[in-house]
Amino acid sequence: MIADASGWRARFGLLVIDKDPVAESEFWAMAPSGVTAHVARFESPRAPGTSEYGDDPARIVARSPDVARGLTFFGGMRLDAICLCFTTSSFLGGFGSDERFADEAARRAPGIPVVTAASAAVQAMAALGVRRPFVVSPPWFKDGILDAARAYFADAGYQVSGQLRFDLGVGWRGLQPWQVWDAGGQWEIRPEQVYHQVRRGLPADADAVLIAGNGFSCLPAIEPLEHDLGVPVITSNQACVWKCLRTAGVTARIAGAGRLLSGSVTAAPRTGRAG
Repeated sequence: MIADASGWRARFGLLVIDKDPVAESEFWAMAPSGVTAHVARFESPRAPGTSEYGDDPARIVARSPDVARGLTFFGGMRLDAICLCFTTSSFLGGFGSDERFADEAARRAPGIPVVTAASAAVQAMAALGVRRPFVVSPPWFKDGILDAARAYFADAGYQVSGQLRFDLGVGWRGLQPWQVWDAGGQWEIRPEQVYHQVRRGLPADADAVLIAGNGFSCLPAIEPLEHDLGVPVITSNQACVWKCLRTAGVTARIAGAGRLLSGSVTAAPRTGRAG
């Protein structure tokens, strides 16, 4: 049976960094019937082979020619929401940078709500009553990004109970974190490794697991972790789906994607499609 992919229920635009193979694939895996995702890619503000994202990565991304072009095209597509799937820029930009990005984006795609992965994760934690998340990051997040993530969530009102940078294994440990991404480490993450590392690392006082990073493939590990740890598991892509559905006023039960999406998704007031 071939599914109807016309987006008759809701259509979302995703802004995805150049070499991220995960964000759109996980979005499609979680999308309920009648919901579609449409992707525009943009160049990373970090040049290959370097570790620096510039003085203000959130502003660099917001004013990127690729992002501007994508937003302009999205503006003519009658979308229900646009989501920036680039958690790093929010962390480095600090809590509040998401709102600045949304303001910039609204000028390019007027009438379409704009959300970010990091703000979606914050709102997902609030919806689940989380206060002390265990933050799990991909192997390509350098120490500065881990520090920025802790500060971001602290400013949002959360106490990070612990942090874990995912370990790809012996063959990758000689690389700097940013070199892992450049060398294709995003293709090498396996759900069983995510499961075991998160389970071993969970602090006793954590009341949730937050797996940050849209390029971090982890969807199959969500429900096994929830069942065995007894706490909710939130991921960047899962939170993006949840927030986009809420923004569009779509209520759905999505099996296999964790507690956040397994019940009736509370619908927010619908703003309607632009155009």
